[in-house]
Amino acid sequence: MTNQSTTSKTHIWPCLAFRDARAAMKFLTDAFGFEEQAAYARDDDPTIIEHGEMRWPLGGGIMFGTASKDDTPFGQRVPGNDAIYVVCDDPDGLFARATGAGAEVVRGLRDEDYGSRGFTVRDPDGNLWSFGTYAGE
Repeated sequence: MTNQSTTSKTHIWPCLAFRDARAAMKFLTDAFGFEEQAAYARDDDPTIIEHGEMRWPLGGGIMFGTASKDDTPFGQRVPGNDAIYVVCDDPDGLFARATGAGAEVVRGLRDEDYGSRGFTVRDPDGNLWSFGTYAGE
C-alpha cells in the first residue's frame, strides 16, 4: 500500500439523506462546527436540496440531499440510517457544543483502550455521529 500526500483533496465523501436538509445544515453547523460549502436547491422548490456539501474544519466533508427528492436510488434513501466517524482534536469541547445544540447522547465522553477519546451522538434524523481523537494508523 502506498502513502500519497493529498493535502487539499477529499477522497471519501459520506453521502447522507435528510428529511429537512436545510435544518440539518444548521444543526451540523451549530452542533459540530461543519462549514457549508454548497447547497443547490431545486428551482421550483427551494426547500429541496438536490446536492449539498459541508466541510469539516480539520479536513474532509460530507455530501447530502433531501430525502424522497426523486425516484432514483439516491433520491429514495431513507434518512437516519447512517453512522459517521469524524476525527477531532478537542472531543471535550465538541461534546459540550453538540449537547448544547441538542444532540442526543448515545455514548458519552470516554477514553478508549486504544488511546482515543471521544463520544457518539444522534442527529435529529437519527444518524449516529462519533467523534474522537483516533485518526487511524
